[in-house]
Amino acid sequence: MIKRFGIEGGTGTGGQHLPFARAVEAGGWLMVSGQTPMKDGEVVEGGIIEQSRLAIQNCLDIMTDAGYGLADVVHVTVILTDARYFQSFNKVFKEVFGAHPPARICAVADLVVDCKVEVDVTCYKAPN
Repeated sequence: MIKRFGIEGGTGTGGQHLPFARAVEAGGWLMVSGQTPMKDGEVVEGGIIEQSRLAIQNCLDIMTDAGYGLADVVHVTVILTDARYFQSFNKVFKEVFGAHPPARICAVADLVVDCKVEVDVTCYKAPN
């Protein structure tokens, strides 16, 4: 069975409707869509530390709504817009995942949203 969370779509920059689920669960796996440092459809200004915390927190909020926690995170994908952000992002990452470090990939690329970071997570919890 596949369960979709947030299928009504979120709100992106400029009030744009986002036509994808916030997360999808199947067979104990939860795939959280990429999260940027946004609140109420607007990018929150700030440096890489502040933006990283918010992007990760947005993932954690979706995970919590779906019944998953930090210990369930098995993989994280990180996209930074500048390689110089790597060490600062790692500081935030360690603050959040220190006791439960997941596997991870971190890449540098342009983002379609004017921010410094995007994060997605994959979680697993054995089905009941």
